[in-house]
Amino acid sequence: MSIVKVTDNEMVPVREAISELREYFSSKSLKEGREVSFSIRTYGCQLNESDSEKIYGTFEAMGIREHKGEGAPDIVLLNTCAVRENAEDRLFGNLGVYKADKKDNRDMLIIVCGCMMKVKENVDRIKKSFPYVDLVFDPQQIHLFPVLLRDCLRRKKQLVNISAEDYIADDSMIPVTRLRKFRALVPIMYGCNNFCSFCIVPYTRGRERSRDFSSVVEEVRSLGEKGYKEVMLLGQNVNSYRSEDNRSFPDLLRACAEVEGINRIRFMSSHPKDISDEVIDIMAEYKNIETHLHLPVQCGSDALLKKMNRPYTVEKYMSVVERFRKLIPEGSLSTDIIVGFPGETEEDFQGTLDVVRRAQYDFAFTFQYSIRPGTRAASMPDQIPAEVVSERFQRLLDLQNDLTYKSNLAKVGKTEEVLIEGRSTGSDEIFTGRTMSNHLINFTIPDNIRVEGDLEGRLAMVNFTGARPYSVDGVLEAFS
Repeated sequence: MSIVKVTDNEMVPVREAISELREYFSSKSLKEGREVSFSIRTYGCQLNESDSEKIYGTFEAMGIREHKGEGAPDIVLLNTCAVRENAEDRLFGNLGVYKADKKDNRDMLIIVCGCMMKVKENVDRIKKSFPYVDLVFDPQQIHLFPVLLRDCLRRKKQLVNISAEDYIADDSMIPVTRLRKFRALVPIMYGCNNFCSFCIVPYTRGRERSRDFSSVVEEVRSLGEKGYKEVMLLGQNVNSYRSEDNRSFPDLLRACAEVEGINRIRFMSSHPKDISDEVIDIMAEYKNIETHLHLPVQCGSDALLKKMNRPYTVEKYMSVVERFRKLIPEGSLSTDIIVGFPGETEEDFQGTLDVVRRAQYDFAFTFQYSIRPGTRAASMPDQIPAEVVSERFQRLLDLQNDLTYKSNLAKVGKTEEVLIEGRSTGSDEIFTGRTMSNHLINFTIPDNIRVEGDLEGRLAMVNFTGARPYSVDGVLEAFS
């Protein structure tokens, strides 16, 4: 794979394709007496969410509306994730469901993109078992989506286009529709060079490549002017960010924090081998950088970390944790943990539990190891029996759930600023949001406080009245 930086001139054919497709879909809408509609289903991480926002914006640039209500859309796009096996199972299950819709509407377009499409076995399976899928492409070619869609319509048969290149097309060149009012997703780099032995991402997202420093800062400035309260800087490993003029992630984080109008800046994910003291110093210095650090440990055994190709030790990791806890005592810490990596012994697992106790994680994303074809770990000996993995996993959950509840309980009685994300899915009378430390807050609004308009994206002072295992209850005191 080679890294290819896309120029503005190379985007001219893309803009021409958008224009052609706008005319095509306009004509189709007139012919059928209704607007052509699309639907996007996104699996996986925030970078996939960001990619889907670009695809959404591209569809809108073509003059197509999002599908609402009953029936099937004219175009369905599935943006896939290859990190976990269950995401793959859900994709193929959903493709089976859309087969019936395709029979009812032979002009319906089914499109599959995302990380799964960089795995040859998945593409071969689509070719063999799902011939009614119209277009398949990989995440490196998001910027070329209009060209690929136009070519697919011209061919009138399945088009599979998987690139060997790692493109870096700046986000400013691609239409984007922000799907959240409370947070704007801003990718700063793509790809990964770490090749952890359990992880498929370097094979699906390609080599590390960073956006221009000034382009990121300008995007953040524009978002502040548009009223976004929170910006999330994204990358497979944000600490690996390095611009062409040799500016680093600490440089970028500081520059973004100094942009006026941005109340909150988040970033993820960080790799323990790369995160610097300077990053934590900057987090402590700037009050608009959220006090939450996501720092994946994966396990608590030096021997397993070496097998995972994670080039740090438990003590090195804990030194970062201790510095963060010392400089940002009000902050929260989260992590990723894998249980059942090949060769994991009970002693190794006890090491993981020990790290969890020492770090006192406020929340954690815990996973049972699943084989990812194409990774080095997939062919390792000593795969752990499922029943052993399940039993260890439950012990980990029991410990971490206690710590998460303890973290939530420590909030009770305090009043903090909360960024409102919307109404709770469980009740229209309850709103949900997050603190600067990323704690999930569910709160009510007293009758004597006047509420006008949509609250999503607004800031409010909330008094915390109770704790639950995974959230904190509260009552709104005033809007900020």
